[in-house]
Amino acid sequence: MSDSAEGGPSGDGDGTRAVRAGLPEPVKNEPTLPGPVFAAHFHLPGEVGGPYTYGRDENPTWTLLERAIGELEAPRQAGVETLVFASGMAAVSSVLFSQLRAGDAVVLPSDGYQALPLVRAQLEAYGIEVRTAPTGQDAQLDVLDGAGLLWLETPSNPGLDVCDVRRLAEAAHARGALVAVDNTLATPLGQRPLDLGADFAVASGTKQLTGHGDVLLGYVVGRDAEAMAAVRRWRKIVGAIPGPMEAWLAHRSLATLQLRVDRQCATALTLAEALRARPEVTGLRYPGLPDDPSHKIASQQMRRYGCVVSFTLPTRARAERFLDALRLVDDATSFGGVRSTAERRGRWGGDAVPEGFIRFSVGAEDPEDLVADVLRALEESAR
Repeated sequence: MSDSAEGGPSGDGDGTRAVRAGLPEPVKNEPTLPGPVFAAHFHLPGEVGGPYTYGRDENPTWTLLERAIGELEAPRQAGVETLVFASGMAAVSSVLFSQLRAGDAVVLPSDGYQALPLVRAQLEAYGIEVRTAPTGQDAQLDVLDGAGLLWLETPSNPGLDVCDVRRLAEAAHARGALVAVDNTLATPLGQRPLDLGADFAVASGTKQLTGHGDVLLGYVVGRDAEAMAAVRRWRKIVGAIPGPMEAWLAHRSLATLQLRVDRQCATALTLAEALRARPEVTGLRYPGLPDDPSHKIASQQMRRYGCVVSFTLPTRARAERFLDALRLVDDATSFGGVRSTAERRGRWGGDAVPEGFIRFSVGAEDPEDLVADVLRALEESAR
């Protein structure tokens, strides 16, 4: 339903593509972006036919959003299909559980999103072997032999390590494995996994893609028709579909994606540079810093480095005092929103991080205001 080669914008710039992605052909007196279509069923006389039959299978609002995401993830590529889901985890699950069978092996990052251990337990309950290795230094190569699927998360969340997608994809394909890349943190404006050799680009649209902290959404983009048919079938069986209002809000939000991402990435680098000078800050990570361990490979495969900065304060108490002292930053989970957020990530218990580890998501505030707020909070937290 969503071929990125059809209906694509004529301009090649990221901003032009973002504001025009997925728009239908203009019709006199009709809105440029039609409103959400609320329909559980459609008129369907006679034999079953046409694109819209039942609300769990297809919806015109999804179609436009899927086309838009496909144009961002794989511009000018024919045969690429996009499917949207109710959440990022619904999208993740759809790939893993549609492509793997009992007796298969899958390689997951050991330092990935904190819900992956839950996924691992379910995969193993279905008789699937799960192997893990860290994202950094392409360590997943060491456990790849015999696997049917390689799952990459780059940059990793929350540690911000980066792996060489092209190298890993080539190695996986040589061994007969499919490759999926979680592109949530990078967004399609920062990285295009399919261009780097991946079979699937998967992401939580809840984060920076939609960017306002008010929509749960996920998506899968792939070019293999058989593999994507299995993903579509999984969505139908599980019913993990987005509501039309969420899909419409997501599409509307894409128009400002390039503006938001550029502002947030630039401010993230400014903040990281300011934090680098602070003696109480250790373990500072941001792939855009020239001395970051991931910068070299990130600069080869990423066009923007993301809005997340991570660092560690000396103790849990210091980290909590820091978060309490912030005035322009919400203490909240998730990332990518226009309002900056930060949290002590260890409070969830699912990440192997120090007690004072902070994941900081940079928003769209004025850079000087945000940096001043952070530096002031650091000073106050020392007392």
